[in-house]
Amino acid sequence: MADGAVFLAVDLGAGSGRIIAGLMLGGRLSLEEVYRFENEPFEEGGNLYWDFEKLWAGVVEGLRLSVVRYGAESICSIGVDTWGVDYGFIDKNGKLLGKIRHYRDPRTKNMYEDLEKRVSKDVIFEKTGIQFMNINTLPQMRAEVKNPDSLLPLADQFLMVPDLINLSLTGQAFCERTNASTTQFYNPIKKDWSRTLFEALALPLDVAPKFVSPGTDLGIVKASIRDQTGLSSETRVVTVGAHDTASAVAAVPAKIGTKFAYLSSGTWSLLGVELENPIITSLARSYNFTNEVGVFDTIRLLKNINGLWVVQECRRVWKERGNDWSYRELAAMATGAERLQSFIDPDDTRFAGRCNMPLVIQDYCRETGQDVPEGAAEILRLVTDSLAMKIRFVLERLEEVIGYRIEVLHIIGGGGQNDQLNKSIASSINRPVVVGPYEATAAGNVMMQKVALDGLRSLGEGRDLIRESFQTRHFEPAHPDDWDTAYVRFRNLLNL
Repeated sequence: MADGAVFLAVDLGAGSGRIIAGLMLGGRLSLEEVYRFENEPFEEGGNLYWDFEKLWAGVVEGLRLSVVRYGAESICSIGVDTWGVDYGFIDKNGKLLGKIRHYRDPRTKNMYEDLEKRVSKDVIFEKTGIQFMNINTLPQMRAEVKNPDSLLPLADQFLMVPDLINLSLTGQAFCERTNASTTQFYNPIKKDWSRTLFEALALPLDVAPKFVSPGTDLGIVKASIRDQTGLSSETRVVTVGAHDTASAVAAVPAKIGTKFAYLSSGTWSLLGVELENPIITSLARSYNFTNEVGVFDTIRLLKNINGLWVVQECRRVWKERGNDWSYRELAAMATGAERLQSFIDPDDTRFAGRCNMPLVIQDYCRETGQDVPEGAAEILRLVTDSLAMKIRFVLERLEEVIGYRIEVLHIIGGGGQNDQLNKSIASSINRPVVVGPYEATAAGNVMMQKVALDGLRSLGEGRDLIRESFQTRHFEPAHPDDWDTAYVRFRNLLNL
């Protein structure tokens, strides 16, 4: 398409939603944020929900503002990506039934234990290749089946969150494969829903939606949406890597043939490699790795690590106490504190939910016989170093599973703006780190729109575009001996 073409990425995260415009100029892609809005869950009756109406209103407003900024005729297409695992039920008319549960809702507690009475974890992993986490759709659906007040009996089908947005935009109800693979009842070998797990869940298979792959043209935006936003009748809606990590990994600026790993750094730290086929082995299962679908029919073998959620919760608590520090200020504070003093295991369950995070960190250190951090800077440095250590630990296990050594780590996503974390990771893993693009999810989203509409023919061509369009930064290891010594203490903390 000609210079000046605009592709809109609807990028919805667990804390905020954004409408980001991808503009093609001189053969290069640039990104501009058009609109940002909060996406905060709400509690009701002891449960945690997403405010889908507010989320949808933010999308519509962002599309309207995009028309104001660029003009309706310039906007070629729209692609939607969100977090994974969460879903809503729709009726036969495509209307959303009830509220959408948040993946951190407490209803999934003990659901795996309940499921094991019906199907073993060995079978679950064999059928899906997905790591076991209480946030997964599988335990969520089991809780749904067991809930006498569930809307499941009234549902025609379920749709994942990005599919619900696409439905609202086009009237087309499909489940995009990259996000389907996060559910833990998608079979990546057969590329279909696992009948075995639907039966084990006592979940009727007819509520499962049909699939669509990333890079598919769903058609034009509905007339009612055009009326609200001013979009033209030429604007298409295209499926992208609807799971935000799939879009982010698509934008890793790695050259073909490089033995690289990626870290999608944000609320979650997702560490993995890109493969042609899933690895569903006893070792992969014992290390709790997950096989998720990527764009161009790839597999993202990765592990979810509780990432900057810990920092976000600390920031929330400090803000409530009157200290409204920006994330840039928090990173600078960590840099000023002494390194490698005490550690937490970021994946310990006590750090998973909303809490008084600074106090919980201090209590953890006290209970484990470590020096207790006193001020905010010490707490932040502890979190940064701990996350870097956990990334090293997971990387070592990843290399065992895949059977080769990683040469370089690519860090993508907003967490890459935390220079202290980047430096700590490079030193911890004792390997070079390449950071960027920060807006990898939006870049990968736009890249797949261009695949559908503008002639990009391969993942390699798409990554060439990303590499030519965005600058990256490089970090080298420092003080490797100090990190090796401290790593022994960190591993002992994990009781290994």
